[in-house]
Amino acid sequence: MGRLQDKVAIITGSANGIGFEAAQLFAKEGAKVVLADFDQKTGQNREKDLKNQGFDVRFIQVNVADRSSVDQMVEQTRNIYGGIDILVNNAGITRDAMLSKMTPEQFKQVIDVNLTGVFHCTQAVLSYLVEKGKGKVINTSSVSGAYGNVGQSNYAAAKAGLIGLTKTWAKELARKNINVNAVAPGFTETAMVESVPDHVVDAMKKQVPMGRLGKPRDIAHAYLYLASDESDYVNGHVLHVDGGIMM
Repeated sequence: MGRLQDKVAIITGSANGIGFEAAQLFAKEGAKVVLADFDQKTGQNREKDLKNQGFDVRFIQVNVADRSSVDQMVEQTRNIYGGIDILVNNAGITRDAMLSKMTPEQFKQVIDVNLTGVFHCTQAVLSYLVEKGKGKVINTSSVSGAYGNVGQSNYAAAKAGLIGLTKTWAKELARKNINVNAVAPGFTETAMVESVPDHVVDAMKKQVPMGRLGKPRDIAHAYLYLASDESDYVNGHVLHVDGGIMM
C-alpha cells in the first residue's frame, strides 16, 4: 500500500519540472493523478509515459487564470475518478523585470496565474473535498515570497500572497477536516535555471548553506508528506525546502 493509495490528486503545472516530479512520486505511492497543465503536447506525452509504467494518470489541459477552464478541469476530474482528495497548486510563471521596466501586463500575468489561479483551483475543488470529509491543499509559495527578490516584484507579491491565502484557508477549512499548507522552495534545478549563466548559478549556490541547488524531487517529497495522512495535524504551515537559505 502506498502512502497515497487510491487518493485522487490534481497537480497543476505538472507537465514539467517540480510538478511532473511530484506527479511521478504521487503515482508511485498509489495516487490517481491528474496532470493539469496548459502545455498540451508535453502533458499528453507525460500521460502516455506514466500510463506505460502502469500508473493511473490523466492529462487535462487547463489555464488556471481562466475560471471556466478550471471549472471544466475539475468537473472532468470528478467525472473520471468520482471525487478529489488532494490539490497541489504548483503552476506558476515568471515575467521578471526591474520595477522601473516592468509593464503592467507583466505584473498582471504573474498575479493572474500564480495567485488568482490558486484561488480559482481551490475554490473549484472545495465542495468535492468537503464531500469526501477530508482533504489536502498544498500551495507552492517561494523563498522570494518570504524575503523578496530583485527583479521579481510580480512573482514575490504573488508568492507572498499565497502565504496569506494558506493561513486564511487553514483557519476557515480546518473544521471541515481540510488541511491547507504551503511549500516554499528555494533555488531549484528546473528548466528556468538551465537558462541562467553559470556564474549566476554559482553565486546562488554560495547563498545556500548546503552548497547546492534543490532538486525537483526535494520539493516533490515535501508535497508528498503534506498530501499524506502523516501530516493530518499540520495546518497553516509554510514548509521551507531551501537548503537553509532562510536561516
